[in-house]
Amino acid sequence: MTTYDYVIAGGGSAGSVLANRLSAHSGNQVLLLEAGQDTPHGKVPAAILDSYPGTAYLNPAYTWNQLKVTTEVIPHNDPGAPPPPRRTYEQARVLGGGSSINGQLANRGAPSDYDEWAARGATGWNWDAVLPYFKKVERDMDFDGPWHGRDGRIPVRRIFPDLWPEHAKAVGRAFEAAGWKFIQDQNAEWEDGYFPITISNAYERRVSAAIGYLDPGTRLRPNLTISTGTQVAELLFEGHRCVGVKALVNGQMQEFRGREVILSCGAIHSPAHLLRAGIGPAGHLRDMGIDVRVALPGVGQRLQDHPAVAVAAFLKPHARIIHDYTRRHIYTALRYSSDLPGIPAGDMFTVVTNKSSWHAVGEQIGSFIVTVYKTYSETGSVVLTSPDWREEPKVDFNLLSDQRDLERMMDGVRRFGAMYLTPIMQEVTSDPFPASYSDKVRQVGLVSKKNKWLTDAMAKLLDGPEALRSYLIRTLVMEGTTLQDVLTDDEKLEAFVRKAAVGVWHASCTCRMGADDDPMAVTDPAGRVRGVEGLRVVDASIFPVVPCANTNFPVLMTAEKMADAILTGA
Repeated sequence: MTTYDYVIAGGGSAGSVLANRLSAHSGNQVLLLEAGQDTPHGKVPAAILDSYPGTAYLNPAYTWNQLKVTTEVIPHNDPGAPPPPRRTYEQARVLGGGSSINGQLANRGAPSDYDEWAARGATGWNWDAVLPYFKKVERDMDFDGPWHGRDGRIPVRRIFPDLWPEHAKAVGRAFEAAGWKFIQDQNAEWEDGYFPITISNAYERRVSAAIGYLDPGTRLRPNLTISTGTQVAELLFEGHRCVGVKALVNGQMQEFRGREVILSCGAIHSPAHLLRAGIGPAGHLRDMGIDVRVALPGVGQRLQDHPAVAVAAFLKPHARIIHDYTRRHIYTALRYSSDLPGIPAGDMFTVVTNKSSWHAVGEQIGSFIVTVYKTYSETGSVVLTSPDWREEPKVDFNLLSDQRDLERMMDGVRRFGAMYLTPIMQEVTSDPFPASYSDKVRQVGLVSKKNKWLTDAMAKLLDGPEALRSYLIRTLVMEGTTLQDVLTDDEKLEAFVRKAAVGVWHASCTCRMGADDDPMAVTDPAGRVRGVEGLRVVDASIFPVVPCANTNFPVLMTAEKMADAILTGA
């Protein structure tokens, strides 16, 4: 049996970076394990390469299909209340992880986010320390200077306003009328305004972490082994030292030994692996019949995501996407400040979508996706339902458990709902409504011949007489709450937001980095799991707090920084 220097469990964004950087030193034997399929050069599925991500993130071939979560707050003071509904939560199961199926948004977060990381005990992770690693990740195709990298593995670019569809252009005018300015570069100085979103995409093709970091040259390294179709079942220990993993490979259980094991399975599955290994809250482990190896109360706790709600509208034909030069559905977004006391600037983020799904009806619906990016809700959790590695954990996000998050979300729905009623937006849209990413919407979003046929027929009707369109949107598209309801009735607005708020696939913080004296810290600032040897975690689960960003680039940065720490013996 080969003993590797590094066994990396999880071939997502972090795992792809680590595999590249650790194997760049020829003396290191590196093994990368991924449950999903490979995406080698020349054989990357078209849905993954697509500049429009909707056919990838709703494709069950690339996700953990049995994973269900709750997003609504669970009322602990009312044990008789019905439990909130469990919803599908698409977590990637494919080489490249989330970077292979996500929206390709390449933003970093606020400098204050990383200063807060350091203040919370992640020494060495302040903004000045992480900026060089953000720059190391990227090859910026538009801008140079002190904010940007030119030699990284992931190209980033923007689609500037001259190529925006009429809907996005109108939104820009509406933003300016509301007092927000245009910013060319989202990833330069942190300030409020709207901008062309930065995307991890070159020449109208997605560039995932697997494409960028596991390129043909890297794959030729004799000291790097990539094993896809390989699901980790168990961490192997000798005393308090992790010595390898047991994994299911094409139906056969195998053991892989390593001098060091690195968990990069994401903020849901990394803590689940620790819990099954007896590392976590002692009471929960005993309830599951698992011997306590190390009592770490923070494992699986304080789960975070960014809560989001959409306000949508029908797009008039002249305002829709022109596919001659791009299949992108998002061109611009707005960063703004809620100005609530004690909350840092730029805490809110509103993405403008110019189509809502891959199908014909999706082409006719645009939206403002209102997102609380500086969230204070930290009461989510990941716990086991069974010691069996084949069972998905129980995941509760408790998204709006902090009143400040609820208040800012309600304010955002009011702001952008009212924006649809302005003459600027009425030129390009009609029939605005509060939108919910319900299971019904998800089902219609699955790529199938049936859904294509249904939506083709529906789209023809929606482009028909105005009265028919309004009736169809009211009866078949809306979820019962009208725009008038949320603009004039605070009780109805709060009820809608509480029910409709969903996470945006930015699960974080369940194995947090922290100081030695922090009882909830799971890992140290080098990702080492406290109380055991030979085991690290490197993914979004180690974030002390979720940054004001789509989490993919913070994960890539984290993996680059951790790779340096590992190679230098930190």
